[in-house]
Amino acid sequence: MNVTVGIADMKVSDDPAATLITHSLGSCIGVAIYDPVAKVGGMVHYMLPESKLDSNKAKNQPLMFADTGIPLLFKACYKLGAEKRRIISKVAGGSQIMDSSGVFNIGKRNYAALRKIFWRNNVLVDAEDVGGTSNRTMRLNIATGELALKVSGKGEMML
Repeated sequence: MNVTVGIADMKVSDDPAATLITHSLGSCIGVAIYDPVAKVGGMVHYMLPESKLDSNKAKNQPLMFADTGIPLLFKACYKLGAEKRRIISKVAGGSQIMDSSGVFNIGKRNYAALRKIFWRNNVLVDAEDVGGTSNRTMRLNIATGELALKVSGKGEMML
């Protein structure tokens, strides 16, 4: 059963029948985490690096931002029994889409925000596919923890 993670959205699950999927990762970043012992996984699809860019939006849509969405993802997985020391994290997105001149660099800024949050919290990225100019789709299988990544123009691969 596919569970769609929309833009500025998050889903977590301990249902082995579930597959979390997010589409259209351009400059946005998708973060998938998985605890192989508890068989708990989650995914967040965030759009912007820092909630201070728009405090009203941050209050109403905390999953839109890296600095508020990523902690919520981890906390939601912990509530289902995941433990930080066992978590496997995989990251995709951060492309330069519709900004060919690199003026805004949203993808790079989104990725830098993620790395800073992970570093501060002593979390490693186990696998990633970031940057470039392609859109991506991520699928996290809750039963196995496998993460399939479909990249525009390159097909599908396991991350």
